[in-house]
Amino acid sequence: MDPLIRRRIYNLLCIKSLVTLALTGLFVYLAATGQVNARDFITIFSVVIAFYFGTQAQAPEEDRNPEKK
Repeated sequence: MDPLIRRRIYNLLCIKSLVTLALTGLFVYLAATGQVNARDFITIFSVVIAFYFGTQAQAPEEDRNPEKK
């Protein structure tokens, strides 16, 4: 398997990625069943996504692009 693909799969399975995906699924379910209103959903989901992408943006360049080594 290509090392780049292997690295991307590994990054997807990191704990923060799993937590983000689980929270996303949970809030989609809660919103679809009417247990969370739209305003709360957008607020909570925005915080989760901002945290996820914010921590990815702070990762060192070599962690994000292993093929440049």
